[in-house]
Amino acid sequence: MTGALEAVRARRSWSKVTDAAPTRAELLVLVSAAGRVADHSSLRPWRLIELRGDDRARLGAAIAEAQGDDEPSTKPLRAPLLIAVVASYRRSEKVPRWEQEAVASGVAHVLSLLLDEAGWGVIWRTGSYTRSAAVARAHRLGEDEELLGWLYVGGKPAGARPGRRKLVDARTMLHRLPPAVNGDTVAGSGGEEPAAKLGKKAKKKARKKAKKAEKRARKAEKKARDASGTGGAQA
Repeated sequence: MTGALEAVRARRSWSKVTDAAPTRAELLVLVSAAGRVADHSSLRPWRLIELRGDDRARLGAAIAEAQGDDEPSTKPLRAPLLIAVVASYRRSEKVPRWEQEAVASGVAHVLSLLLDEAGWGVIWRTGSYTRSAAVARAHRLGEDEELLGWLYVGGKPAGARPGRRKLVDARTMLHRLPPAVNGDTVAGSGGEEPAAKLGKKAKKKARKKAKKAEKRARKAEKKARDASGTGGAQA
């Protein structure tokens, strides 16, 4: 079993962590590696925001504002480090918005794996207030940015066991493409074409090819006749 496979299989979410947290220098190394996720056109449509110390209290106040509560939320105080995951969309004719959000999500997931492997407890938290105006202001998000949640990071408590999650039965999740039936579409050189029309297109293409071959043969025959009329071979 490779190291990467073992790390992924062993990953768990930690809802309770200690006050220990990775330093910024340690975090930079992991973020650099997480940025290696597949990224169409290398747009890098994401960024991360550290929340430490009093930053968490400011977020708690923003959450309270979003929910209409009188007291600041204590949820951000559950971990010493929160990493806000931001989808920062770029203008692109090739890469749609949903694909750019997928890249940002991929970075967050890979970073959570790297943090877990480095010995830190991590859980990805969201909430109905994640996309609220108050929370967006607290993070100083731009017009083309959206918050995808936070990675709560801290130390793994000694002797504590993370929640168990069974491995999925891959046979129920990995499928083969079903066989084509009438009405299905199949990609062709001119876009998508109904499968039922593929036979007609193939026959039409074959007829064109046969006509071209016949035309070449007539030209060759005419050329041979012209050559014989000028005397043919010389002694």
